[in-house]
Amino acid sequence: MATETGAHGRQNGAEPRTLRFGVFEMDLRSGELRRQGALVRLQPQPFKVLALLASRAGEVVTREEIQAEVWPAGTFVDFEQSLNFCIRQIRTALGDQAVTPRFVETLPKPG
Repeated sequence: MATETGAHGRQNGAEPRTLRFGVFEMDLRSGELRRQGALVRLQPQPFKVLALLASRAGEVVTREEIQAEVWPAGTFVDFEQSLNFCIRQIRTALGDQAVTPRFVETLPKPG
């Protein structure tokens, strides 16, 4: 997943407000995902996961890191099921596929 901060990127050390990758743009403040300007529906939790992945483009992000960032301590959910749901929603929104990923690639756990 290639990403860059948009015109509203880092200012005075602040976090970026907009992330761009491919034909997509994420507004981190409004929680909106757009494809070539058109709004793409994505629920809040999958949006948070995508924002984390996009902000760390080119890096391996572990399930544990995603859990710590998106599901803070004290959150009681079936994490594995919730994360798998989020990834499916993200792939659907991006038109991505697990077998030929363009944006989100799932790597097997080593060992």
